[in-house]
Amino acid sequence: MNVGIILYIKIEEELNTKFRGLKAEYVIIEGVDVRFENKKLAEFKSEVFERVKGRWTLDQLRENPIFRAYRDFFWRIGVDPTKIRPASEALIRRTLRGRSIPNINTLVDAYNLASIDSGIPLAAFDKDKITGEFFMREAVAKEEFYGIGMDKPVILNGGEVVLEDGEKLVAIYPYRDADMSKITLNTRNLLLMICGVPNIDDSTLEEAKVLGVNYVQRFCGGVVSRKG
Repeated sequence: MNVGIILYIKIEEELNTKFRGLKAEYVIIEGVDVRFENKKLAEFKSEVFERVKGRWTLDQLRENPIFRAYRDFFWRIGVDPTKIRPASEALIRRTLRGRSIPNINTLVDAYNLASIDSGIPLAAFDKDKITGEFFMREAVAKEEFYGIGMDKPVILNGGEVVLEDGEKLVAIYPYRDADMSKITLNTRNLLLMICGVPNIDDSTLEEAKVLGVNYVQRFCGGVVSRKG
C-alpha cells in the first residue's frame, strides 16, 4: 500500500540523547470527509473488538514488549502508566473489559481502531490549523497547554516531552493532544502521526502506519500526499 511521503518529526538533540530510539513520523492525508457516524464503521468496530478479545488477555498485555515499552517511556517522562495509560493499551483494556469505545467521529474512530489492531498509539491533527513543521522538545517551565476538552490550561513544570509547530504546543507526547488542532467534522486535511518510543522497531511502526492510513481512507476517503 502506498502511504505517500513519510515525514519524520525533528527531535531536539538533548531529548534525542536522553531517549535513544525515540521516533515519531506522520503522513499527510488530504480531502477527507469526516462524519459523526458511519454504519459500516460501526460494523467494523465489532469485528475489531472480537479480534482483540481473541488475541489478548489482560495478563498478556502486562508482559507484551510493545506495551511494556510505552509504559517504560511513560515512567521515564514522569507519567504513571497505571493512571494514564498509553492510548493503544487503554483502548484494548476497555475492549477486554467489555466497555464501549467512545464514538468521537469517523476519522478519530478509524485511527483508534488501527491503534487497537496494531498496539501503537496514533494521533491526528487538523493540518489547516498547524502553522509550521513539527518539532519535539522538552517543555519549558510555566508553558501553558490546552488539551482536548480543557477549560483551563495545564501549566507545565518543564522537562515534559512536547510537540510544537513552530508557534504553539500541539501535544504533550505521546498522550495528550491540543484542543485547537483536534479533528472535527470540519477537518478536510490531516496529519496522521505514528507515535514511537525507544524499543519499538521500525517494522512495527510501519505496520501501524499502513493500518492507520488504510482505515482512515476506508471510512473517510482522502488522498495521501506525495509532498511534504
